[in-house]
Amino acid sequence: MAKISYFLGANTPGGFYSLMDKLLDPAKARAIYILKGGPGCGKSTLMKQLGAWAEERGCACEYIWCSGDPDSLDGLILPDLAVAIADGTAPHVIEPSYPAAVESYVNLGECYDRVALRGEKPRIMELMAAYQAQYRRAYRCLKGAGQLLEDNLELLETPELREKIRKRAKGIIAREIPKRGPGGEVTERFLSAVSCKGQVCLFETADTLCKRIYELADSYGLAHVLLEELLGAAVERGHRAVVCADPMAPRRLQHLLLPDLGVGFVTSSPAAPYPGSPYRRVRLDAMADQELLRRHRARVRFTRKVAAALVEEGTQTLARGKELHDQLEAVYNPHVDFDRVHAVAEALAGEIFGA
Repeated sequence: MAKISYFLGANTPGGFYSLMDKLLDPAKARAIYILKGGPGCGKSTLMKQLGAWAEERGCACEYIWCSGDPDSLDGLILPDLAVAIADGTAPHVIEPSYPAAVESYVNLGECYDRVALRGEKPRIMELMAAYQAQYRRAYRCLKGAGQLLEDNLELLETPELREKIRKRAKGIIAREIPKRGPGGEVTERFLSAVSCKGQVCLFETADTLCKRIYELADSYGLAHVLLEELLGAAVERGHRAVVCADPMAPRRLQHLLLPDLGVGFVTSSPAAPYPGSPYRRVRLDAMADQELLRRHRARVRFTRKVAAALVEEGTQTLARGKELHDQLEAVYNPHVDFDRVHAVAEALAGEIFGA
């Protein structure tokens, strides 16, 4: 069965940006389980175990990874069963819309040995403060980078360029997006993240859902103009669209997947190049006003160089934050009753799979 991965949170120039409220539509959900509990209590491990059990049963799984640490799970969606499980702690806090009728809390904090952890209070407070400080610094770096990238966009995204890209979009729409009917469905996700591992993109999800990939070669963030046109046509013509915003500019589109058509449009940048063999390549950089680029070459190069350095510093700071979080988990782990965590996972499996 299909195994799909996304992010529902992003480290952005404006701080943490959450789409966790888009996890699963409560009106269509059979159940949404919200995990509570602090570091090291087994939230990610529990979701990975439930995902493994779901796969053994032939269920499609949508894995939601942590944007700060892409090896850790923030959520698991089982679309065939209309069930989702998610980490509902800060910064991606989730509160129930329909308590008990749809959403239920699962408190893994009850698996802590609270008496023993009170003795660790000074060390926990020290590590927590240091960890949070790293994230504040990372966001300051990303804020500076975001402002510089906006400067390039302001220069290059001229009315003439927008019109040129719109004309290119019309050709793609005519070729790839047939009319099916009104009322297309839009799902919001992140395919990319600024993480402790650098800038990462889950291109394998696009390859799994879409057999025809358009690679958008884009060094300046111009893909949004094209994707906006394609998205509008897809929705108007009745197709399901997965829209993926740019973590460095969450109001701008970076990738667009049309699973029912088997067509995907992914941005390939110097920081995160598309590693596959595309069906077609659209060279957006070449569509920019070359005379404008020539006249402002020094400005554009400076902006890109400094923005890239700031993002790199931000990711290195996130990596230091990850090291501190690992130390924090190491303090908590000896005082977690993992047999009890496993029992919670088995109880949830019984509810979810009817076993």
